Amino acid sequence: MDLSEALPLGELAAAFAALPVFPLFDTAYFIVSVLYLKYEPGAVEMSRKSPFASWLCAMLHCFGSYILADLLLGEAPLGHFSNNSSVILATAVWYLIFFCPMNLFYKCVSFLPVKLIFVAMKEVVRVRKIAAGVHHAHHLHHHGWFVMMATGWVKGSGVALMSNFEQLLRGVWKPETNEILHMSFPTKASLYGTVLFTLQQTHWLPISEANLIFFFTMFMIVCKVFMTATHSHASPFAPLENLICPVLFGSVSSGHSSHHHDHHGASHELSHPPPPPAKSKEELNEGTRKRKAKKAE
Repeated sequence: MDLSEALPLGELAAAFAALPVFPLFDTAYFIVSVLYLKYEPGAVEMSRKSPFASWLCAMLHCFGSYILADLLLGEAPLGHFSNNSSVILATAVWYLIFFCPMNLFYKCVSFLPVKLIFVAMKEVVRVRKIAAGVHHAHHLHHHGWFVMMATGWVKGSGVALMSNFEQLLRGVWKPETNEILHMSFPTKASLYGTVLFTLQQTHWLPISEANLIFFFTMFMIVCKVFMTATHSHASPFAPLENLICPVLFGSVSSGHSSHHHDHHGASHELSHPPPPPAKSKEELNEGTRKRKAKKAE
């Protein structure tokens, strides 16, 4: 018997791609997104001092990818907020995670076995958003490969790419945490995934969209669930990148280490400031006269 007949992956992939994400998968997406917001230092205190700012940050975590994609395509950035059901659902999740009595809802959804289920469901939504972003950009710019890749990328990782703006709403400014400079695994995976979906959309990758959604979703689920369960931040792409990047882009130059050494030496010298200059003869005589006058009094 043929393997394709024993394992009807085409039918399974088609059924999986047609699976609706609202409200079940969207709820999981909102829960994980708002959980990550609550993990940020000072997020709980901000929710008590300024609930509106906390709500805005939560909406950016939930809908930031849509806002950024609409800005790139010249569409209304608040267009997705016309979906009242999604906004109300995200608001309810935010309220329960931050203000539920005795933190009951937060304790339930952050319990690791339950959280892993939500993390897996969030990746289903992420891949769907990447595919939808590439498809939408292909419809508007039929030959714009980079437009498709940019749109799919921000659809998959727009929240991380807007992290500095979201930090400003919380009164925090950390430019060193720029996601472009230090890409997390979801951002890298979204970038690689949008390249695959762009190649598929332009018929350079001989695979159906449903099959690509299915296989890439399985890859994302396995990686994210494993990383969340083990509390690991190591990227699965690191071994391959360590082999390819030095060949294509070169390794870190030795001048960087010497510069670091010079900087370290300079900071070491600054940590031990030079002794103050010796006082002049006039300053010594003036001090002597003051001490004599004080003694006479």
